[in-house]
Amino acid sequence: MAYKVKIDIFEGPFDLLVYLIENAEMNIYDIQVAEITGQYLAYVERMQEADVNVATEFMVLAAALIEIKSKMLLPRSAPIEEGIVEEDPRTELVEKILEYKKFKAAAELLENHENEKLLCFEKPKEDMDQYTNQVDEYLSLDIRQFVSAFNLFLRKKQRIEEVRKHYTRVERQKQSIEMKVQFIVGFFKKHSLKKILFKELINKESDKYDVVLTFTSMLQMIRDKLISVEQHRAFGDMEIKMVPPVKEDSVAIGEWDDN
Repeated sequence: MAYKVKIDIFEGPFDLLVYLIENAEMNIYDIQVAEITGQYLAYVERMQEADVNVATEFMVLAAALIEIKSKMLLPRSAPIEEGIVEEDPRTELVEKILEYKKFKAAAELLENHENEKLLCFEKPKEDMDQYTNQVDEYLSLDIRQFVSAFNLFLRKKQRIEEVRKHYTRVERQKQSIEMKVQFIVGFFKKHSLKKILFKELINKESDKYDVVLTFTSMLQMIRDKLISVEQHRAFGDMEIKMVPPVKEDSVAIGEWDDN
C-alpha cells in the first residue's frame, strides 16, 4: 500500500496510529485492528528501509497492536455467562488514543497562545525611582493648590447665589412688535370697534413681557399714525382710537387686514 505521508510529520507512534485511523475513516471505538496493524507495520518497515532511526516507541506500539490482533483472532475458550460482558482487547488501546488526542489538543491550544504572544511587543520596565522618591513633595504641593481652588469655588458660588436673589430669569419670547401690531389691528377689526382701552389688550395670562410688548407696539402704531391715545388722568387707563387711514396709508392698513 502506498503512503503519501512523510515520516517527519509524526511526532510519535500514537501520532502515526491516529493518522492511520482517521485516514481510514474508522470509528475510534470500533477499530479494525487487523487492518490498522497491517498498515502500521508496513509503514514502520518502510521507515527501516529508508534507513530512518525508528524509535523504540514505534516498535512497542507495533507489538501491542500485534498482541491485540492475536487476542481478537483467538476463539473464546469458554462460553460467556449470562450478564457478564467479555472485555474487548481494544479497550486499553482506545483509552490511550483518547488520552493522546486530549493532550494533543491541549498542546495545540498552548502553541496557538504562544504564537499570539509572539506577535505582541512588551514595553520594557522603566526605573520609576525618580518619581516615587518625590511623592511627599508633590503631594504637599497638590494639597495647597486644591485648597486654593476650593476657596475660589466657594467665593464664586456665593457670588452667584447673591445675584440670583436680586434677579429673575426671563425667558425670551418669540413674539415680536410686528406680530403684536397685527394682533391690535385684528382686535379692532374683529370686534368692529373704533375705540378700546389698553387693558382690553391684556388678558389674564399676560406676563410682564407681554404687557411691555403691547405698550411698545402701541407706541410704534402712534408713530406710524395708525392710532391715537388719550389718558384723561395720571395712572389712568389709556384710550386707544383707530386713526382713519389717509389715502397713501390705506395700502399698509389693507395689508394688515388681509392678514
